[in-house]
Amino acid sequence: MYRVLITDGLHAAGMQILEQTEGVEPVVMPDLSPEQLREELKNVDGIIVRGKTKLTPEVLEGQPRLKVAVRAGVGVDNINLDAATAGGILVMNTPTGNTTSTGEHAFAMMMALSRNIAPAAASMRAGKWDKKMFQGTQLSGKTLAVIGLGRIGLTVASRAQAFEMKVLGYDPFLSEERAKEYGIELYRDVDEIVSKCDFLTVHTPLTDETRGIINAERLASMKKGARIINCARGGIVDETALADAIESGHIAGAALDVFTKEPPVDRRLVDLPQVVTTPHLGASTDEAQEMVAVEAADIITDYLVNNNIRYAINMAPVSGAEMEDLKHYLSLTYRLGLLSAQMIKGQALQAAEIDFRGEAADKKTRLLTSAFAVGLLEAALDANVNIINATSIAKSRGIALTETASGSSENFASMISIKLTTDQGQFEAAGTIFGHQFLRLVKLGPYCFEAFLDGVLLVYRHRDVPGLIGYIGTVLGKHNVNIANMALGREANQPGGDSVAVLNLDNEPSAEALAEVLNHEEVSGVEIVRLPTAGASLPWLSGS
Repeated sequence: MYRVLITDGLHAAGMQILEQTEGVEPVVMPDLSPEQLREELKNVDGIIVRGKTKLTPEVLEGQPRLKVAVRAGVGVDNINLDAATAGGILVMNTPTGNTTSTGEHAFAMMMALSRNIAPAAASMRAGKWDKKMFQGTQLSGKTLAVIGLGRIGLTVASRAQAFEMKVLGYDPFLSEERAKEYGIELYRDVDEIVSKCDFLTVHTPLTDETRGIINAERLASMKKGARIINCARGGIVDETALADAIESGHIAGAALDVFTKEPPVDRRLVDLPQVVTTPHLGASTDEAQEMVAVEAADIITDYLVNNNIRYAINMAPVSGAEMEDLKHYLSLTYRLGLLSAQMIKGQALQAAEIDFRGEAADKKTRLLTSAFAVGLLEAALDANVNIINATSIAKSRGIALTETASGSSENFASMISIKLTTDQGQFEAAGTIFGHQFLRLVKLGPYCFEAFLDGVLLVYRHRDVPGLIGYIGTVLGKHNVNIANMALGREANQPGGDSVAVLNLDNEPSAEALAEVLNHEEVSGVEIVRLPTAGASLPWLSGS
């Protein structure tokens, strides 16, 4: 049974999904202190939060059971992504549920700002009739700059065009073709776009790159009388610089739904008569609250029950169908990682290269590299290692992970090769998939062969001489160890030279048996490699 903690309240429609999903148990516990939250997270598999609950590094540290955190909303400022990733916790948000509501609110704020609706309404309530005092400006014919052309930015842009505004847009990831479909004149330089607009609205997440993106210098470069709208995240617009620009008369006004501190501590900007403010109401509609709750419940249950990963913040999204398609490739790379870690035991790992060939090159190689890193690291670390945090853990330990891919593969439809660099040299291995599901080890160092990549492997290096195989079979038989399969790789495929053999065993040999094998004068090394059994599920998948 997967337990999902709800701490900030959730619309009844979302709760209904959680309650009706077989195998999922919702646990509602509002108003938890950070200490209480930390303790409760030890007993759940997932958590849904809104803006109130803070998932800090202290709260997220040491949570081996917690698999997923979902933000019922767009911004994930209240979830420490570094800590979640380090802990192997998947973070997802609900980017579509409040798109319309937030876009409509931004546009309503722009209209209220242009026509002085808020101060005029306040004046009327005070019994006044100051018609001349609140003369505004129309939107038709004006130029709107939209910083950030995601779902909400495009929603605002489409409504602006209905009001006969000219729309300019800045987004480093939107294509020219896509912008043209929306009638947007696309710019790649923020400095260039801000100087051309009458209204400017921001719709980006708050990141190191976007924090203070509308600063004093850019405000000064705008047209005199321009207006600013921020219904995205506090901090994207420098609030002190904005207050200065409004007080100087250079910026005519601003409409703000979000603030650096919420509620605002510094009232200077909020109290300016040229500023329209609301208390973070962008997603505060009945429809949006229902939609984000439904979306949050859908994606967390879909992940826990079906391994569907949607709207992931700290890893590549992957559907359940894609995960099924990747399952054997993930298992192959994971087992190559396990094999590598055991074969280089006692050596200091410095770098790992993963090369994808043939059909493997067309898969989600980033995910496959992460699976390899899990196998490589999990036995050596006390921490919970999974495909979410494995590559970041490797990086934090100074291990360089690189990957290459090519559509060509000489000998197999698909092949994945790995090369490890350690303080004692290099280790190489390669694997493939036969018949879409049978995992095979096809190379160790310079030696090529076909060995089963599951269960107990006995790997021995030797000189290829007559009688050696019989000797080893006799030794293992004497110690009640059955050989299920044998694969031999010879140098230059010639008899008599250096060779390596891989025996798949039904049970693990004793130390005495291994010592007896190693005692043969032509055997130069023996290792036991322990891998999952054939068809074993992947340990980090929630449904496994």
